[in-house]
Amino acid sequence: MTLPATPLLPVQADEKQQPLIEDTRLLGRLLGDALRVHASQQAFDNTESIRQAAVHFRKSESSESDSHASQTARKALTDMCANLDDSAALTVIRAFSLFSQLANIAEDVHQNRRRRIYRLKGAAPQTGTLARALLNIQNKGVSAKDALHAMTQVAVVPVLTAHPTQVQRKSMLDLTRALAELLTRRDFGAMDEEQEQEWAQDIDRLVQTLWQTSILRTSKLKVTDEINNAISYYPVTFLKRIPALVTRYQNIARTLSLAAGECSEHIRDLQPIRMGMWIGGDRDGNPFVTAETLDYCAHAQASAVFEHYLAELHALGSELPLATTIVQVTPELQKLADRSGDASPHRANEPYRRAIIGLYGRVAQTAHDVCGVVAVPASQVPASMYGHADDFLVDLRIIEASLRANNSAALVAGRLNHLIEAVQVFGFHLATIDLRQNSDVHEACVAELLKGAQVVDDYSALNESQRCELLLNELNSSRVLTNPWLAKSELLTGETAIFNKARELRERFGDRLIEQAIISKATSVSDMLEVAVMMKEAGLAAGGAAGFCAFDIVPLFETIEDLEAAPEVMRAWFKLPLVNQWLDARGRTQEVMLGYSDSNKDGGFLTSNWSLYEAQQALTQIAAQANVSMSFFHGRGGSVGRGGGPSYEAILAQPAGSVQGKIRLTEQGEVIGAKYGDPDLGLRNLETLVAAGLESSAMHTSDAKDWGDFEVAMREMSDLSFKAYRKLVYETEGFTDFFRAATPINEIAQLNIGSRPSARKPSTRIEDLRAIPWVFSWAQARIMLPGWYGVGSAFTEWVDGDVNRLNTLKAMYRDWPFFKSVISNIDMVLSKTDLAIASRYAEMVTDSVLSERIFGEIIAEWQRTFRILMQITGQDVLLSDNPTLARSLRNRLPYLDPLNHLQVELLKRYRAGDESQEVQNGIHIAINGLAAGLRNSG
Repeated sequence: MTLPATPLLPVQADEKQQPLIEDTRLLGRLLGDALRVHASQQAFDNTESIRQAAVHFRKSESSESDSHASQTARKALTDMCANLDDSAALTVIRAFSLFSQLANIAEDVHQNRRRRIYRLKGAAPQTGTLARALLNIQNKGVSAKDALHAMTQVAVVPVLTAHPTQVQRKSMLDLTRALAELLTRRDFGAMDEEQEQEWAQDIDRLVQTLWQTSILRTSKLKVTDEINNAISYYPVTFLKRIPALVTRYQNIARTLSLAAGECSEHIRDLQPIRMGMWIGGDRDGNPFVTAETLDYCAHAQASAVFEHYLAELHALGSELPLATTIVQVTPELQKLADRSGDASPHRANEPYRRAIIGLYGRVAQTAHDVCGVVAVPASQVPASMYGHADDFLVDLRIIEASLRANNSAALVAGRLNHLIEAVQVFGFHLATIDLRQNSDVHEACVAELLKGAQVVDDYSALNESQRCELLLNELNSSRVLTNPWLAKSELLTGETAIFNKARELRERFGDRLIEQAIISKATSVSDMLEVAVMMKEAGLAAGGAAGFCAFDIVPLFETIEDLEAAPEVMRAWFKLPLVNQWLDARGRTQEVMLGYSDSNKDGGFLTSNWSLYEAQQALTQIAAQANVSMSFFHGRGGSVGRGGGPSYEAILAQPAGSVQGKIRLTEQGEVIGAKYGDPDLGLRNLETLVAAGLESSAMHTSDAKDWGDFEVAMREMSDLSFKAYRKLVYETEGFTDFFRAATPINEIAQLNIGSRPSARKPSTRIEDLRAIPWVFSWAQARIMLPGWYGVGSAFTEWVDGDVNRLNTLKAMYRDWPFFKSVISNIDMVLSKTDLAIASRYAEMVTDSVLSERIFGEIIAEWQRTFRILMQITGQDVLLSDNPTLARSLRNRLPYLDPLNHLQVELLKRYRAGDESQEVQNGIHIAINGLAAGLRNSG
C-alpha cells in the first residue's frame, strides 16, 4: 500500500535558532552520557542505532523517488525494535521519552529568549499581548472611553482539569523546572570560565538525576494525586504571574482613563482573570470523586494560597523597615501597628514592620484554624484569625494607603501590590471548584427522594411537563424531601454528601470556592431543576418569597443533538418565574457550557465546530431577549479534536456578541505543562487569554460583519461532513474492532492511566467511551482522526469542481475569523499525522481484510483533506504560516518515531500475553513520551 508522506514546510536553521540547537544538543548529549553511566554502553548503542535508523527512515520516507528505500528503512527500524527484549526496550523508551521532555524545555526557554530579544529591539507588540490588543482596538476606531469600558467587561477563567498525560510525578516536574531555570541563566549575563564550568556541572547533575528518577508512580493514580499535581503549578506560575498580569492590565486602564478624562478610582477593582478547578468536584463518570476528595481539594488549595501569603508577608516585612524618625504614617497604619501585639523594642519606631507582623500572625492563625497549616517561621505574636479574605485585603490597603500618602508610592509597586492583587484574585480559596455530575445521576437521586417522601412513586415515568411542574412545586415548598430515618442508596448518599460538603466548605473558605453546578448530558429544563432540588436538600437553594440559588446551574450541551436543542431548553428556562427570581439575585447572569469533545466524537470535527458556533449564536440571542447576560464555558481539550488549538484565535473566532470579554475554558492534559510549567511562558499564555477577551469585549454585535452567505455554505458543508464521519465511525461494519486493535485504547483503560475510567459504563461501544481516550488513542497512533476526518469529503463534494465555490472557500479563509481558525487547526493536526507510522498500528488488526478496508478509507480521506486544504490556502505544504511548529516537528520526529515503533512492538507482546512489568511500564512511558512530544494530543 502506497502511503502519502506528510509534507511539512521546509525550514532552514538560521542564527536565531542557534541557541536552541545548542541547548538541544547539550541536553541530548548529557542524556546520552547518563544512559551510558546508569544503564550501559549497550543501552546507549541501542538507543543511538534506533535514532539513526529513524532519521534514515524519515529522510527516505520524504523522498518520493525511491519507495523501495523507504520500505527498507522502515523494516530496519521495525526489526531493531523487535529484536530488543522487554528490559532493553523499556530502557530505550525511557531515553526517548525523557528526550521529548528535554526538547520541550529547550523550546520553551528559546521562546522566552526570542520574546525578550524582540522586546529589546523595540519591535511592534506581538499578537496576543495586551499592548497589541489595545492597538487593534484603536485601529478599529474604538475610543479610549469605549476601550476602557471594554476592559471592565473582561472576565477570563482558565479551569484546570485532570488528564492522564498531564499527571507527572512532582519530582519530575521539579527537575524539569530546575533545568529550565538553569538554561535560562546563561541568557542573563556572561559567565567566566569557572562559572561556565559550574553551570555545566549543575545541568549534568540534573539530567543524571532525571534519568535515575522514576517517570511513573508505583501505585494506581488517585484523585488526590491529580489535585496535588494541578496545585503544583500555582507556586510556580499562577500565584506569581497572575498578580503581575492584573497590575499590567490596570496600568493600561489608567492610561486610557487619563486619555478619556474618566475617573480612575474603579480601576483598582479590575480583575480580568481568575482560576478554576475541576479535579476535586468533577464526578461525572468518576466514582472516586467524593465529598472527601472535594474536601481534600478545598483544603489543599487553601494550604497553597496561605503558604504563599505567609511567605510574601515575611519577605514584605524585610522590605519595609521604614522608621518614624524619617517618615510619617497615617493614623490607620499606626493603629494597625499598635494592635499587632509586637512589643519588640527593636521595632518600636518601625510601624510598617509591626503592622506586617500583626498581619502575619492573623494569616498564620487563619491558616491553622481553617486548614491546619503551620506557619514557618512561626508567628511572633498571638492573633485572631481573619473571618474573610476581604478583611485581610483591608489591612493590606491600609499599608498601601499610608505609603502613598507619605511620599512612598514607589514602595507599593512590586511585592505589596502583587500581594494585594493576589488576595483579590485568589482569596482564601485559590480557585473556584466546579461541581459536575451526569443528569442521569441527578434524575435517579431525585426519583429516590420523591419516592421516599411519597410524592410520586415513579418520577422517571413522568413526561417533561409533569416533571417540571412537580419539581417547581417542591422548590417552592418549605419542606425538604430527605428523611433521616429512611435508608438511602449508595448513589443518593454520595450525592447528598457532596452538596452538604459544598455548603460547609463555602462557609469555611468563602462563597467563591464553589459557584457552579454543571450538568453533563443536559437535555431539558427538568435536568436543571433536578440539580436545584438536590441543592435545596443541602440548604443551597429555595423558592418562595425568600428564594435563592447559591450556585449558577450550568447545563452542558455536548452532542450535536443536544447543541441543536439547547436554544429551546434555555428559552423555556428563562420563562420560569422562579428562575427569574434567581437571575435577579445573581445580576441576570447565566452560564452555559459547550462540549467540544463529545460533539466531535458524535459528529466529527467540522460539524462539531459549526454546531457550537450556531448554538452560541442562538443562545446569545435568546439570552438578550430574556434580558440575561449569558457567558459560555468552553469544554476544550488539548487536541484539535477536542477543541484545542491556539486560544487567542479560538476566542476571536466565536460568533459576534457571544464572548464580550467573558469566557471560561478548560485547560487539560499535556497542555497544562506546556503552557504553565514555565512561569514566563505561563504569563505569556495567560496574557493571551486576557488580550483575546479584551478584543472580543470591544467588538460589539452591531459592529460585526454579516457572514450570512458564508454561514449558509458552512451549514451545507457541515451536513456533508457529518454524513462522511458517521458513515465511517458508526455505520462501517467492523470499525469498532479496527479502532480497538489499531490504537492503544484498551491498554489506556487496562493500565490504570489516570483516576477516571475510560468509559462512562462497561461497554465496548464508541458511544459509551469517554471523549478523552477516544481522541487520545488516535493521537498515539499518529492518525489524529477526530481532528480532520470528514472535512476533505465535505469540502470536495461541496465544491464539486466549481471554481466559484472554491473561490468562496478561499474568501472564507481570507476574511472570516471562524473559518480561518478551522482551517488553521486542520492544517496543524494534519501536520502531526503520519500514515507511515499509523500503518504499523493498523498492522496490529488481526483481520487483514478489515484493516486494509478501513485504513484505506482513512488514507483516502486524508488525501482528500490535504488536497482541498492546499487549494484553499494556496500552499503546497502544511504549516506554511507556522514555521516555528514546522521546525519543532522536524526536529522531534527522529525521537517520536522510535517511541511509536517501540510502543507497537510492546503492544503486540502485551496482547500476546506478555504482561511483564517492563512491558506495561514501557507502554505507559511511551504514551506519556508521545503526548509530551506532540504537545497537544489529549
